[in-house]
Amino acid sequence: MSGHSKWATTKRHKAAIDAKRGKIFSVISKEISLATRDGGKDPEFNPRLRTLILKAKQANMPSDNIDRAVKKGAGELGGVTIEELLYEGYGPGGVGLIVEVTTDNKNRSASEVRSTFSKGGGNLAGVGALAFNFKRKGQFLISSEKISEDELTELALENDAEDVLVEDDHYEIICETSEFDRLSEAFEHKGIEPDASELAYLPNTLVPIENEETARKLLNLIESLEDLEDVKSVHGNYDIDKALIEKLS
Repeated sequence: MSGHSKWATTKRHKAAIDAKRGKIFSVISKEISLATRDGGKDPEFNPRLRTLILKAKQANMPSDNIDRAVKKGAGELGGVTIEELLYEGYGPGGVGLIVEVTTDNKNRSASEVRSTFSKGGGNLAGVGALAFNFKRKGQFLISSEKISEDELTELALENDAEDVLVEDDHYEIICETSEFDRLSEAFEHKGIEPDASELAYLPNTLVPIENEETARKLLNLIESLEDLEDVKSVHGNYDIDKALIEKLS
């Protein structure tokens, strides 16, 4: 989605997200386990794990939960295997949606995602049907109240950001996935907590949504997908005017 749509929907979802802290902990725990499995349990030598531990602490996730997720990823607790999956589908208005999932039961995840698309007026697509229209990037959204444009631009470019986009009330910073952890650490050292940060699928082209009913159905579908236990994030190639999103809030 475009930066301003992402910013507006982030603000729209914030109160709801705060009420779903248990789900947030579950998603972060799985990410920590995966990062530990792939890069080792020592954050000093595993920048992805270090970034996720910081993310967990910012979400007020208990230390015991973090330690348990690390031990699970290191194979010290045994038990379930966590997988990363990607689902592609279409929502109202012909919008393309990519749904990232971390799960210990892919059959359950597939069933829940398919059912949610169907109930929300959309449908799942085949593998690769939409991925060509997205590029994998690191994305940060930061309120303009937290730092000046000059200071933010200098900090971002010093740490190999690809682009800094300036909107009315926020900044959008884009980087290669390989530089995401470096930028996360740079913001941490500066005492800046991004309003949103993730490895995102950013669209190459956008579908403008101007009809209020279509926008409502689309945002409701996205929220329903985000509510699913195994869903990590949802990315779309839609562009909804900020005023329309706020009207629907």
